[in-house]
Amino acid sequence: MAGHAESNRNLLSFKISEWATGLKYEHLSPKAIEAAKLFWFDSIGCGLGGSQQEDAKILLAHHRDMIGSEKGSGPCTVYVSGFKTNPVDASFLNNHMMRAMDYNDIYWKADPCHPSDIIGAPLALCEARGLSGKDLILATVIAYEVEQRLCEFGVPGIREYGWHHATLTAFASPIACGRVLNLTVDQMVQAIGISASRTFTPGAVTAGKLTNMKNTVDPWAGRMGCESALLAARGYSGPEHMFDGKEGLFAVFGHVHYKGSPARFDAAMFLDKLPRRAEDHYRILDCGMKSFPIEALSHAPLTAMMKCVKENGVRAEQVAEIKVEVIARAADILGDPHKYRPDSKETADHSLPYCMAVGLVDGMVTPLQFKESRVMDKSLIPVMDKVKVVANEEFESLFPKFQPSRVTITTTDGKTYAKRVDVPKGDPRDPMTAEEIGVKFNALGGEVIGREKCRKLSELILKMETLGNVKELTAATVA
Repeated sequence: MAGHAESNRNLLSFKISEWATGLKYEHLSPKAIEAAKLFWFDSIGCGLGGSQQEDAKILLAHHRDMIGSEKGSGPCTVYVSGFKTNPVDASFLNNHMMRAMDYNDIYWKADPCHPSDIIGAPLALCEARGLSGKDLILATVIAYEVEQRLCEFGVPGIREYGWHHATLTAFASPIACGRVLNLTVDQMVQAIGISASRTFTPGAVTAGKLTNMKNTVDPWAGRMGCESALLAARGYSGPEHMFDGKEGLFAVFGHVHYKGSPARFDAAMFLDKLPRRAEDHYRILDCGMKSFPIEALSHAPLTAMMKCVKENGVRAEQVAEIKVEVIARAADILGDPHKYRPDSKETADHSLPYCMAVGLVDGMVTPLQFKESRVMDKSLIPVMDKVKVVANEEFESLFPKFQPSRVTITTTDGKTYAKRVDVPKGDPRDPMTAEEIGVKFNALGGEVIGREKCRKLSELILKMETLGNVKELTAATVA
């Protein structure tokens, strides 16, 4: 690659590549390792459920037609179907399935992002190269670290500039993939340049009418990171200055103004206190999960109700009224009259009365609660009518750092029980336990690969660091 002698080692691509290539599994903290396994537990569960979505089926059919084979051929495994293919295509298909239900992880500081949209790419490369669970954990922690830092370093954020966070995933994915391939610093810089050259994503994919591309752009950026790392390993070159050089990320956004100020990026924050030792803090610990497959503003009130019911031993037949206090926009969106009579999954998962009613009666809110037969069950109507949604002005000033909600349950004998939560279940300040993730995992995968296979797959994920070859893990995802 001509010109490397003249490379500017102060460019951001070099600095982040030096960190990533130097990080080893032994440098990870026990908490970061455990978090990586739990995010895989959550993500593969989402992938099993996502395999049943129509867009995932379309993509699989397309790839089968492309090679003219139902079973495929190659070193990598696609979830559920067992379709075999190359690591680039496996990366894309598996990443998309984990994203397809919009039920995977969430990191929401400046821009929201979903770091698990990346991790199917290092999994595919680990499977193709016969690498271990420790190799996959290391790449996973790197993916989260870089993606979450990128999410924060735009001021105020690239969403405000009209761009989608998949733009940043294109910078993070080749770094995680490059670490699996043991790229040198120079090679990883090239991989970043190759990937980011192809995947700037405008915000139109999540503005206005939503299409299949909403849940596809990040997996596509993950795919590009995988292919870019493979190309860089062969000596292919890309622009080294994609972050902070001529006409790179900083320059092209510098022309944009938001509320009178030019867009800018905080490079110092991006590099500040990058973890290098087991004693350091890893960003993966700051990422959250979605405990319910519902609209984001419903998570806090549903969390409050479920905790109130559990703590006080309240049964559904005892409830006379459920008063829900939330911020004004949540009351307006989630509690309007139409939401009390949902007639589709799309309305039900945005209906706070439905979510509260089915959570109270069923004791859980999973994709099973949004099947047509359950949504249309008229026995839930009287329970929905017990839900009263009101706006609380006090809560407005706390949003979005907190998502406060207070639920007051009045029973038929006149007793009242109240619970306030400021963060929903799944937030890193109230994280999901392995047992709670397991409930979600089984609800998503039980009817797809069977309960027994779910049990075996869960065991493999939770002991991932002991696996000598991740093929054992990918094989267990097949129905």
